[in-house]
Amino acid sequence: MIGERDVLVIHDDRMLAHRPNPEVPFQPGKLDSRIQAILGSLFDSANTKWSYPEHPGRLTSITDLLTRESIAGVRYETARPATEEQLGRVHATSYIENIYTLRGKQAWLDVDTTAVSPGSVDAAEVAAGSAIAAVEAVVSGRAGSAFALCRPPGHHAESVRARGFCLFNNVAVAAAHAHAKLGCERVLIIDWDVHHGNGTQDIFWASPDVMFFDTHRAAPFYPGSGNKEEIGAGLGEGLTINVPLPAGCGDMALIKAYREILMPAADWFKPDLILVSAGFDMHRLDLCMNLSYSGFGALTGIVQELADRHCEGRLAMVLEGGYNLESLARGVRTVLEVLAGGQPPEIEEPGIKEVDELAAYHRDAFN
Repeated sequence: MIGERDVLVIHDDRMLAHRPNPEVPFQPGKLDSRIQAILGSLFDSANTKWSYPEHPGRLTSITDLLTRESIAGVRYETARPATEEQLGRVHATSYIENIYTLRGKQAWLDVDTTAVSPGSVDAAEVAAGSAIAAVEAVVSGRAGSAFALCRPPGHHAESVRARGFCLFNNVAVAAAHAHAKLGCERVLIIDWDVHHGNGTQDIFWASPDVMFFDTHRAAPFYPGSGNKEEIGAGLGEGLTINVPLPAGCGDMALIKAYREILMPAADWFKPDLILVSAGFDMHRLDLCMNLSYSGFGALTGIVQELADRHCEGRLAMVLEGGYNLESLARGVRTVLEVLAGGQPPEIEEPGIKEVDELAAYHRDAFN
């Protein structure tokens, strides 16, 4: 029943101050075509005027829906900004210092879709701090599960490079904090954003303490990484699990991947904590893949089952992508309902139930 489980949502209005201006020049004559080529299906055509898709409306669309349609068992808190020490567990000192020099400025970092506005660095610190707060709440037992509504997102940010709208890698910062300060020896990170979490993979590539499982649309879709042969190296060999999928995949394929690949991997790894890089651009309205709201609910049920089995329910989700405001907001709400105790939906191929009903209706006419 919804409300049986306690869910903490971390939300802070300071993250709304990240407002990049796409009109700021970087490489005149090259920027628009480069970005449109990278983002591909987010735009109707190459002639569409580009605007920055990672905007404050992403968060306000979620919070507006949750205000209109509240969920029993869900409560809200704000967060503290991540410190340089916390960020430094996954990012190079030189990189952090370079980002700090952009505080209060409006600039493009590179042509790879990443820009900042005067409030962006502060917002990014709060985003990473929100992911840390979510982890601290579930590890301490102060919340059954937690969802950090973070922006800018993080999973494309590498240890020394901002990429794909991301400045600091929020989920990686939270995982490293859990390991360094909260006694979590084995952390499982699940990434269901439609884009491969290249930054998270890069940061934990050789780590024996973090298992990284990522379902995503296969290359050459952005960022072009995440092939199945990418499995980690050194002490982390085998702990990176990539599941690249074709564009048309929907609920059935994702659920099959989670049940037949993730579940046995998690049962072997036995995590102390599960983190989810929760992007909502796999939804069909984002035009990248074909997941439904029920699909997100079913995936949440699987992840929650793993958390209950291995780590006393310690599960924290961190918002990543999702650029259609309707599916983003509704997707987050669907996930929160399951986290709060709602029954994960039963999934079947779209239309099968309706065809069965129609066949029964028409059958007598031909007997």
